[in-house]
Amino acid sequence: MYLALAALAAFAFALGGVLMKHADGLRNTLACVGFLALFGLGAAFQSLAMRGKGLGTTYILVLGLEAALALGLGALLFGETITLQRVFAVLLIVAGIACLRSS
Repeated sequence: MYLALAALAAFAFALGGVLMKHADGLRNTLACVGFLALFGLGAAFQSLAMRGKGLGTTYILVLGLEAALALGLGALLFGETITLQRVFAVLLIVAGIACLRSS
């Protein structure tokens, strides 16, 4: 359940980021409402995931999953380039998560 809640939080935050980009500097009201709602939902899922788990470990897990999702969504929806350096950066985050979870 912990990983599912963390993944839902990361997904909500990443989708919120997509809407934040569409918000065009807070000019698009509907996108603003959407990203604020998704960030609230993501925070709620993350809070549920944190029950009985460490703050740092859960926070970094969600953040790492969100980074990977944001990289993929940026490429898929906005044509952003996925470079080897960006992939390596996400792999470093994932390795850090694995280290935190094993300690």
